Amino acid sequence: MRKVAILGIGQIKVGEHWEKSLREIGGDAAFAAMQDAGIEKVDSLFVGNMLSPLVSGQNQLGAFFADWIGLWKQEAVKIEAACGSGAAAFRSALTAVASGDSESALVVGVEKMTDKAGRDVTAALATAADADYEVEQGISFVGINALVMRRYMYEFGWKHEDFAPFSINSHANAMHNPYARLREKISTEKFEKSSMVATPINLLDASPIGDGAAAIVIVPAEKVARQPRIVVAASAAATDTIAVHSRKDPMFLQAAYLSSKRAYEMAGLTPADIDVFELHDAFSIMAALSLEASGFAEKGQGVRLALDNEISIGGRIPVCTRGGLKARGHPVGATGVYQLVEVVQQLRGECGKTQVDGAQIGMAQNIGGSGATILTHILRNDFNPA
Repeated sequence: MRKVAILGIGQIKVGEHWEKSLREIGGDAAFAAMQDAGIEKVDSLFVGNMLSPLVSGQNQLGAFFADWIGLWKQEAVKIEAACGSGAAAFRSALTAVASGDSESALVVGVEKMTDKAGRDVTAALATAADADYEVEQGISFVGINALVMRRYMYEFGWKHEDFAPFSINSHANAMHNPYARLREKISTEKFEKSSMVATPINLLDASPIGDGAAAIVIVPAEKVARQPRIVVAASAAATDTIAVHSRKDPMFLQAAYLSSKRAYEMAGLTPADIDVFELHDAFSIMAALSLEASGFAEKGQGVRLALDNEISIGGRIPVCTRGGLKARGHPVGATGVYQLVEVVQQLRGECGKTQVDGAQIGMAQNIGGSGATILTHILRNDFNPA
């Protein structure tokens, strides 16, 4: 398998893009990535998306975007893995280029979520859960996460306010990201007074939806002359039961443990080698669980990392350095690509006030459903003397 490098990145601001269609926001990110890469054509196109049939009334996004971008005759497919669709599309593109099947690939993560009423989007998001044993019983996606959080607090003795640093960190970092949706600082007091959504999850525990698109161009590493050269050091994926109640331990993300373990082994690294971690903080409880399953904290102690300020820009393991899902926003099918774009920005040294000094290795972890599908990617600044 060939070494693969990221040649170009592009993104749009997450928000409510009433004036633009699904094809336009996806196209904007795609054109930005190709411009950054300095190319006009690619051999293949992989689109990560979850909700387009239910919210936008559009399927077959491969051909849909190939037509809009001008990639006629090229391979073009849509990849769906719930909220993990973006990273799943990237992994599919990576396989195509690494195997030699394609000489270049464009990955577009895109989601248009604000064109329908909130109740309709909530129902669409619930399709990532088990239709027979979870959704049929009337529980929402946030409700499932609330049950996990409540049990976690009971088992390990944490209080709700102990989770505040996760959201505070994400919002503080988003202040310096022009593509983030919620560019405003929050305090512990504001976190504690926030409206309850599904006990114990309140509004500031949860990430906002939004319209968004991000894109990446990848090619064989030997074709990249630009410095720094960002290569894909590892790509791994794993699954768990789709229904949370079917898991041996609902408070441990087994798929995150497996995918991160495989990624570390593939890259020849350990958690101590990771300079920056873009984790999937759809809810604050998921941030804690991801840190634990990925080897940064003992089980039940992920919250301690946030309380001790270890997840900040100058901390032991900086997370959500551009705002994360919580403050950048969570356009579900696009999120995994945003995470990878943000890791690339860190490794290129383009993050300004949220730049992690000396960042050479970054990890992104994208979660589909309540931990049913989890993909972990590790990127490295690979100095190319050529």
